[in-house]
Amino acid sequence: MTEQEILAKVRKILAKAEDPAATPEEAETYTAKAADLIAAYGIDRALLAQADPTSDVVGDRVVVLDSPYALDKAGLLSSVAFELRCRSVQRARYVGGAKQLSLHLFGYESDLLRAELLYTSLLLQATSTLARTPAPFGESTAAFRRSWLAGFTTAVSRRLRDAERRAESRAEQARPESTGRSVSLVLADRSAVVSAAVTDEYPHLRKAKARQLSGSGGWSGWQAGQRADLGTGSRVSGRRRGQIAG
Repeated sequence: MTEQEILAKVRKILAKAEDPAATPEEAETYTAKAADLIAAYGIDRALLAQADPTSDVVGDRVVVLDSPYALDKAGLLSSVAFELRCRSVQRARYVGGAKQLSLHLFGYESDLLRAELLYTSLLLQATSTLARTPAPFGESTAAFRRSWLAGFTTAVSRRLRDAERRAESRAEQARPESTGRSVSLVLADRSAVVSAAVTDEYPHLRKAKARQLSGSGGWSGWQAGQRADLGTGSRVSGRRRGQIAG
C-alpha cells in the first residue's frame, strides 16, 4: 500500500476504536492493530531505503511547545520521537520577553512523519481526557496535571516500544535468508546516522536535570495512556490543537 493508503486505513481502524458503541475490549483491539500498522510502515520504509537511499533521508523539524505545560508536552513529544527512532534536542529562548520552549527533532523523514502524527493525536487525547479529570480536592491543578501527563507519557512510551519490537520481529521472520543484513542491523545503522546528525548540529549537548513532580495524577495518567489510540486518530476537544487549560 502507498503511504496515503496506510494512513487512511489507520484512520478507519481508529474510528472504530473511538466509536462510543465499542466495548473497552473492542477499542483496545482496534488500538493495538493501528499501532502495529504504523510500526510496520516504519519498518517497510527503512527496508525500502536500503535499495533506494533517496526514498527516505535524514531530516529535522523544530516544534514549538505552547504554554501551559510546555515542558510536559516536550516530554511527550520527545518520548514518542525516541520510540520511533528519532532524536530530539530541547531548546529555550525568549521571544518578546516570554520564554519559548521548542524541540529540535532529527530522524529519517518517514519516522519524523510517524512521530508528528502520533504526537498530535496523543496530545489531543490527553487534552480531552484531562478536561474531564478534576484534580483531587485541595491539590494544585497544575501539579496534578503535570504528574498526570508524566504517567500518560510513560504508558504511551511502553506501548510504542512494544509495537515497534513486534514489527521488527515480524519483518525479520518474513525476510528471506538470502537477503543479507538483518532488520535489526538496518535499524541500528539508521539510528546511528540520526545520532550523528544530532552531534553535528549540537556537538556540546548536556543532559537536562530530572524533574521532581509532586502531583498525584501519575496513576490516572498512566491508565489513560494505556487506553490511548496509538495512531493518527481524530479525537479532538473543543480547544485548538494541543492546548491544555491552565
